[in-house]
Amino acid sequence: MYNELFSLPILRDSRLNRSMSQLQKKRVVVTGIGIVSPVGNTRESSWNAVIEGKSGIGKITHFDTKDCTCQIAAEVKNFDPCFTLETPLYPRGKNSEALSQPINPKDKKKMDRFIHLSIAASLEAYQDSGLDAHRDQISPTMIGVNIGVGIGGLPLIEESHITILEKGFRRVTPFLIPQIIPNLAAGQVSIILHTQNTNYACVSACASSAHSIGESFRLIQRGESTVMIAGGAEAVICPLGIGGFAAMRALSTRNDAPEKASRPFDTGRDGFIMGEGAATLILEEYEFAKKRGAKIYGEVCGYGASSDAYHITQPLEDGDGGYRAMKHALEESGVPSSQVDYVNAHGTSTPLGDIQECKAVSRLLPDAKNLHVSSTKSMTGHLLGAAGAIEAAFSLLAIRDGIVPPTINLENIDPACAETGLHFTPNKAVKKPIASAISNSFGFGGTNVSLMFKKAT
Repeated sequence: MYNELFSLPILRDSRLNRSMSQLQKKRVVVTGIGIVSPVGNTRESSWNAVIEGKSGIGKITHFDTKDCTCQIAAEVKNFDPCFTLETPLYPRGKNSEALSQPINPKDKKKMDRFIHLSIAASLEAYQDSGLDAHRDQISPTMIGVNIGVGIGGLPLIEESHITILEKGFRRVTPFLIPQIIPNLAAGQVSIILHTQNTNYACVSACASSAHSIGESFRLIQRGESTVMIAGGAEAVICPLGIGGFAAMRALSTRNDAPEKASRPFDTGRDGFIMGEGAATLILEEYEFAKKRGAKIYGEVCGYGASSDAYHITQPLEDGDGGYRAMKHALEESGVPSSQVDYVNAHGTSTPLGDIQECKAVSRLLPDAKNLHVSSTKSMTGHLLGAAGAIEAAFSLLAIRDGIVPPTINLENIDPACAETGLHFTPNKAVKKPIASAISNSFGFGGTNVSLMFKKAT
């Protein structure tokens, strides 16, 4: 028996065998999008700002930065956690009565900022999907939530540590743990919307919410869920968050020109800009969405994930990890490489990462003649755990409107990026039909995720 086991052929990549079960997989579409970002507190305001090339980066207002090398970030502005819904919800279950104010002033104190942002984005997406009017057609046990969060409640951890040092343990709030743990973004949304399927959070640094969307896609494909509320949230613009990344020399120090600081693929880039926000997609099984007459932004047609197995913060020099993630997503999608229209790059504005991603994209798509690449982080900053979700949302909106958002601040393309021959969509959006798009998210620890979307037919 021992010898027989070791004589079996090695399966080098199980994803290559997907075609055997492809006919059994359910199709998955996106029917709702919600966004709270540094450039807008709604889906459409954020999208309009991005296609107009507006920057959401400025001086940090959340705390005093006078002793910090980095004094700029992309903050969400004028956000009220105790917002009122224009159209009340009737999500059944515990909240069967009309729900107009999801977070009241009393409950506000029980949640950190990333949870507030996630609830707002998720409820915008939920209302956008029109699902609330059809809740009698689906059991709550077939609706799940997966909201990726890279770090969680770091600001309140910081504040609570100061409280302990200055006032003692007795002054720590009993709500501290549910205020800060990453999965409470998903947990609070699940409670508000009375969903009883999967309820969890993918935590994989800057790939967290891309993993959340991908894993939600898999659940629906397998028939384990009909609807998934999937996305991400992050809000760690605080002394520990900024100070930690600044100590790594990962952040831009272009403090005198914040709106120019995030410049992916440009020779003048000197690090990323911390951002905050949340974005949520409503994923549905295609036949269910079609039956209820839902509008469809696009189809999730591919999901690839890989590991560099190389370094805790640096990508592989040849970009092979990102290449493999994109390759898996592309193969699953069935879209020919020559027909990929847009790549929303991870594009953080770091010296090494941008080059490696360019190499990976050009290696995967050498014959994509109409391909445009852009990094919307040039405007939103880097939302860490929420980056994958907001960039997936922008990819879907690009498909909807036939517009490629720009990479702003791209004045002098890095020669190492330029030699790949890619079109980085500098400074101005480009109007063109987009039938398919790839959204990339890579994170510390060598984790890579690619999501592929296409027009639903």
